[in-house]
Amino acid sequence: MAEDKDNQKAGSGGIIEEKLFKSRSISVFGSVDEKLARTVSQQLLALSAESDDPITLYISSPGGHVESGDVIYDMIKFVKPVVRVVGTGWVASAATNIYLAAKKENRFSLPNTRYLVHQPSGGSRGNATDIKIQMEEILKTKERINKIISDETGRALEQVEKDTDREYWMSVDEAIEYGIVNRVIHSIGELG
Repeated sequence: MAEDKDNQKAGSGGIIEEKLFKSRSISVFGSVDEKLARTVSQQLLALSAESDDPITLYISSPGGHVESGDVIYDMIKFVKPVVRVVGTGWVASAATNIYLAAKKENRFSLPNTRYLVHQPSGGSRGNATDIKIQMEEILKTKERINKIISDETGRALEQVEKDTDREYWMSVDEAIEYGIVNRVIHSIGELG
């Protein structure tokens, strides 16, 4: 019976979360939403309060809510410790923006990861005036995201605007060429 409780605790994240915290690692897996943004922000702040040693974020995400991604992006830039990111699986949409928050030399990728940049999307409801306001806001968001991608990759803004007009998928090698990824790693020891 006690063994079952220990297994449940390990499976529910208690032991796993503790080990990740001790190793200064945060996982950003699944859709980017308010809950994930809150959890990752709390972990970044707690690890920052603990010491100035580097923090590693492991990212595998289809993206999600733009503003929730912005919270994590800003928090990565806000905390004092160096934040390293490791892409695995897929790093798409809002998750790509999160990934780009790390300085270029701290952006790593596992070999089979794919990357996606594109324009934001959203649904509009309401009267014509409200729909117009929502459209204007999504266009502002598109401009802001394109500027972040341009600034963080070194790509010309005009090129980013063209690339994000539709879904633009990249292999890890293409993401290196684009300026998103610094280098591919094959083991945790390569993080240094």
